[in-house]
Amino acid sequence: MRVPPIRPLLILAFVVSSGMSTTNAQKSGVDSNRLSSQGQAWLEETLSRLSLEEKVGQMLQLRFYLDYKDFDGGEYKVLREQIKKYHIGSLVCGMHFGSSGPIRSSAIDAANAANRLQADSKLPLLLAADLERGVASRLHDVPPFPWPMAFGAVDDSKTVEQFATITAEEARAVGIQWALAPVADVNNNPANPIINTRSFGENPERVGALVAAFVRGAHNKGLLVTAKHFPGNGDTVIDSHHDVAIVQGDLDHLKAIELPPFQSAIDFGVDSIMSAHVKVPALEPDPGRIATTSPKILDQVLRKQLGFKGLVLTDALEMQGLTKMYDPRKGSPTALAAVDAIKAGNDVIMIPTDLDGAFRAIVAAVRSGEIPESRIDRSVRRILEMKASVGLNVNRFVDLHHASETTSKPEDMAFAQHVADEAVTLVRDDISILPLRAEGTRKQGFPSQPDAKSGSGLLVVLMAEAFERDAGKDFERELKARCPDANVIYFDGRIASNRIPEILQAVAQSERVLVGAYVIHRAAQQVMVDGMPKTYFGMAGPSGKLLQEIISVASDKTAVVSLGSPYLIESLPQIKTYICTYAMTSASEISAVRALFGEIQNHAKLPVTLPGVAPRGFALPWPIQPHISSQLQNTQ
Repeated sequence: MRVPPIRPLLILAFVVSSGMSTTNAQKSGVDSNRLSSQGQAWLEETLSRLSLEEKVGQMLQLRFYLDYKDFDGGEYKVLREQIKKYHIGSLVCGMHFGSSGPIRSSAIDAANAANRLQADSKLPLLLAADLERGVASRLHDVPPFPWPMAFGAVDDSKTVEQFATITAEEARAVGIQWALAPVADVNNNPANPIINTRSFGENPERVGALVAAFVRGAHNKGLLVTAKHFPGNGDTVIDSHHDVAIVQGDLDHLKAIELPPFQSAIDFGVDSIMSAHVKVPALEPDPGRIATTSPKILDQVLRKQLGFKGLVLTDALEMQGLTKMYDPRKGSPTALAAVDAIKAGNDVIMIPTDLDGAFRAIVAAVRSGEIPESRIDRSVRRILEMKASVGLNVNRFVDLHHASETTSKPEDMAFAQHVADEAVTLVRDDISILPLRAEGTRKQGFPSQPDAKSGSGLLVVLMAEAFERDAGKDFERELKARCPDANVIYFDGRIASNRIPEILQAVAQSERVLVGAYVIHRAAQQVMVDGMPKTYFGMAGPSGKLLQEIISVASDKTAVVSLGSPYLIESLPQIKTYICTYAMTSASEISAVRALFGEIQNHAKLPVTLPGVAPRGFALPWPIQPHISSQLQNTQ
């Protein structure tokens, strides 16, 4: 029977109404058109011989690690048995934590773990990782790229594309084929506890442009990418890891702010999209559903309105923003959520804590007719397409000898430092404390024997609620190279609260004070200070108290560098000299010191608004050291 000519016109009308061209609609996501004939044949043959249980297993994603010490040990043995018993289709990289924070692996260990996992699986595994700042998110001795917000401050698509290309080459070298990045959330809420510096910024158009650049760059070297967290998690005040978050914006707000970056990702062929564990009343009025379990959001909005054809995966099912939606008296929350997530349109279920319960519940739902097996087949087809599109049907292993050299190229290390240098932003310098003089404090007539009790000409306080391994070391090294007599004090809020009086005495005796604040993204906290409520953005407890005290008694001689969240100044608007780096990486530490001493002349601008302090797009020009200024004049 011949198809009536009106049908293509109806499809075209729908695509145009959703804001996509037919060309973009055809290229969005993974589809069989990008597979070789060999890949397509493998997909069809593999799908045809899978049992229902094997197909369901392909839709489940577990956590793995890169630093297994013993492949015959208990932790790896459990994972290996789960992969085989439940026919697992993909794994997502987690991290072990020690007393000084996350433990990152070497490239060779990562590649070795990837190869071992592939050898222990019947079908090739998709190995995924959160690569929001490149492989430095999981590995050491690799280019230390800053967080996405630093790229937002630079605001250059070519820079992001190059970063993503490097990330893709490095990830593929260690056996990771799937980046759970970029973050497409628009961070337009300073109190957001979970997105913050993971976002490129608060402007939807610019976030969308940088998201698209990441997609392009990653695809240059064959890395699958994921835009997250749909339909947007930037305007929330609750961490969905711990509770149910709500996006309160109306439909017009969502269309103007939250959705455009995802549309941009789709237009440029993003492979997968991660659903958010958030309530979105404007899109889903049912109070019992979040985006992850809402057909209205995933099927009607994402697939039909935005035209996405690729793979949809959940955020982790272990998160309480999802599990709290279910009454445990009615059954396993994980199992119930897994079934609902598939019915809503998810193709991959990430980290179900009750693995056996989720697996059995999905199989039972298919056997009972609650979920058609054809629905399972669609998801498995997308998963197998992803695998074949990156060549896993041909070769699932990586060359161990290639891993280290690919992930530690000097030119890539230099580029990461360049990005950090380009991102650092001067927001305030009301007391003209900058640039610092790079000639040693003795020559300025300062005390020559600095310590926390006596103080010195330049006092540096590096503070954090909890220092990670080696944090501050590059900052101190670079600063001491310029001011050998500077007094550098580390203040870890977990263990050093009794040092506050001693440090404040040093502050009083010092001519200049520099605070390097390592500010993680976390929920704003309200605490009582002198009987009055006060909101802390990113730093509370002993560290927040110490910073408050320093600014209270020494604001006229203190410069504050925020190594991390730029919103720190919202807690202390009386800060008079304020610098943002948007990251706590070693590269950002070096950039901060260079900027303090007038060695950086970049054009970075705030990618977010600091309410009551500075608008998005604001930045002060960097003061220049006199000798640098003379050199610049001589070259003009």
